[in-house]
Amino acid sequence: MATLPHSASGIAAAVAAREISAREVIDEHLSRISEREGDIHAFNLVTADAARAHADAIDADIAAGKSVGPLAGVPIAIKDNMCTHGIETTCSSKILEGWKPPYNATVVSRLHAAGAVNIGKTNLDEFAMGSSTENSANGPTRNPLDISRVPGGSSGGSAAAVAAGFSPVSLGSDTGGSIRQPAALCGIVGVKPTYGLVSRYGLIAYASSLDQIGPFAHNVADAALITEVIAGHDPMDSTSIPQPAPSLVASVGQGVAGMRIGRVVDLPEGAEPEVTARLNEAFEALKDAGATIVDVKLPSLSYALTAYYLIAPAEASSNLARFDGVRYGLRVNAPDTNAMYGATRAAGFGDEVKRRIMLGTYALSAGYYDAYYGKALKVRKLIAQDFENAYKQVDAILTPTSPVVAFKFGDKVDDPMSMYLCDIYTIPTNLAGHPAMSVPFGTGAHDLPVGIQVLAPALGESAMFRVGGELERAAGGAK
Repeated sequence: MATLPHSASGIAAAVAAREISAREVIDEHLSRISEREGDIHAFNLVTADAARAHADAIDADIAAGKSVGPLAGVPIAIKDNMCTHGIETTCSSKILEGWKPPYNATVVSRLHAAGAVNIGKTNLDEFAMGSSTENSANGPTRNPLDISRVPGGSSGGSAAAVAAGFSPVSLGSDTGGSIRQPAALCGIVGVKPTYGLVSRYGLIAYASSLDQIGPFAHNVADAALITEVIAGHDPMDSTSIPQPAPSLVASVGQGVAGMRIGRVVDLPEGAEPEVTARLNEAFEALKDAGATIVDVKLPSLSYALTAYYLIAPAEASSNLARFDGVRYGLRVNAPDTNAMYGATRAAGFGDEVKRRIMLGTYALSAGYYDAYYGKALKVRKLIAQDFENAYKQVDAILTPTSPVVAFKFGDKVDDPMSMYLCDIYTIPTNLAGHPAMSVPFGTGAHDLPVGIQVLAPALGESAMFRVGGELERAAGGAK
């Protein structure tokens, strides 16, 4: 067998040119999973037989001279909160154990049409609520760089799958940093697109006004390629932006000469010294590459965490009301319907999900709606206005992705506020609906990776990928 390319684009090109078969690619990745998955637990389910069958079909199409997509034969791991037809989809929750959706999420269909091969469903914090993947009903995922540490969350399984070499790319969902933060902790690239650029149809909702699907990859160009494939208008999603998918791969190599990069002078404190040092080095690298560094202010940013943890749980309280033991998933029998509801939800939901449902229900309750949820929506508007003012001065903004490097299991799980602070730099972008990405840039404490976050205005993915590509070059080049 020829040497397997490291990148998704390289694999697709080699498969299309018949330098390597799609079946060989899948078998190699399944072998890697077999070797290390027991230690890492990136997956809730590995779809080995289906992946081999799909790979064989791709090889047959190529042999017959049929055209294949831009991801032909590329293995991809899918976060287990995206519907896959006939394949168990659980959100890592007991309440959905055994549920097999009757349809595919739009992103899954688009990846399939592009030739990507689903290799499995990845572990996550239950219903995407968490920053460490310690809240899964299926047990935690471990960071492939140091299995005594967390991979971040909630998309920890998808991040770990890429970092461990189980798949060159994967999909996660990002509600408050759940793609970017694990990307930073695992030393890979993670992208949250503009809200509405990628369809949410078939994504099991956590907070509908914040959720967005995006890719993990080893390099910025692959992340851009996956974003191109999954983006674009979808009539099945009422929040989908009515325009075609943007062309992004070409942006990665355009450099940053002439760009204005924002440095937030009132950024909330809390980052480890090594993380701050890497951020300063990133600014210097962009300056050396021809960008101008401009100081900007985002005065409402310090309120973002508080606003988020009212808005997101409020929406979760509404969205998760559908899991009641009647239509699908777990059902705990009881003498009457109300007792069955209570028993099912008590047994089916984990502690963190229950905490957020209760917080959200309280924030929406009569007498408290205006004081909490209503006020949080006003703060959200202020944050969006602050970003709007900043982007009149700059093309993109740089911050840390995570204030800390990957931490050890148990360090924060008993202190919810400490865990929530892991998302202090990622949450504002979700509230504003803007794109953002994390790019690995050097190391911090314990020689663990640090991620630099690139923020851009709505539909500013092209500028974001230009900056991301330059940071990748400055950090040592694409893998």
